[in-house]
Formats: sequence, C-alpha cells, structure tokens
Amino acid sequence: MARIKGAMMTRKRRKKVLKLAKGYFGAKHRLFKTAKEAVMKSGNYAYIGRRLKKRDFRRLWITRISAAAKMNGMNYSTFMNGLKKAGVEMNRKMLADLAVNDANGFATLVKTAQKALDK
Repeated sequence: MARIKGAMMTRKRRKKVLKLAKGYFGAKHRLFKTAKEAVMKSGNYAYIGRRLKKRDFRRLWITRISAAAKMNGMNYSTFMNGLKKAGVEMNRKMLADLAVNDANGFATLVKTAQKALDK
C-alpha cells in the first residue's frame, strides 16, 4: 500500500497562517514559525481588545452623562437614581447621545429625575 503524506494539508495550514501574518514586520510575515507565534499573539490581543472596547465605551458614556448632569445641577449617581425611580428605562449609550446632541432633551430628563427624587 502507498504511504500517505501530509504535504497538501501542511502547505494549506502554513499558507493560512502566512496569509494572516501578511503585513507583519521582518521575518514574522515570511517564516512560518515566527508567523505562527505572531498570529497567535495577535489573536489574543484581538480577543482582549474586544472585551476592553465594551468597558471603554461604557466609561465614555458615563463621563458624558456625568458632565451633562453637572451642567444641570445634579451629579451622576443621583441622576441615575432619579431616572430609575421615575421609571425611565434608557440605556447609557442613548443618554450620552442625548447629552451631546440634545441639551434641552437632557435637561428635561434631569427635571424628571429631580421630580422623582422629591416625591
């Protein structure tokens, strides 16, 4: 019986890694061993980055809401507490967008939150 060699699959696997390493500096885009290490490391960085992006955006939204709330005479935590008591279910992304693009609408929300806290 003929011996089966793995040349085709080996070449396919190596080409896939080298394609992912395209544009890397020096030997990292030419040599399989270094390319494989670089691709694995970049995959880890990408995975971590996808999680960090969510945290960073939430921090940005909270900062924007806080700044807008302070301009209307209220701090972030009391504003959010007031909204919760008023029954306003709006996420931080939308609140931050309102704070940046519609100051009057945000001021109305601050008044709503203040009324809910005064009750």
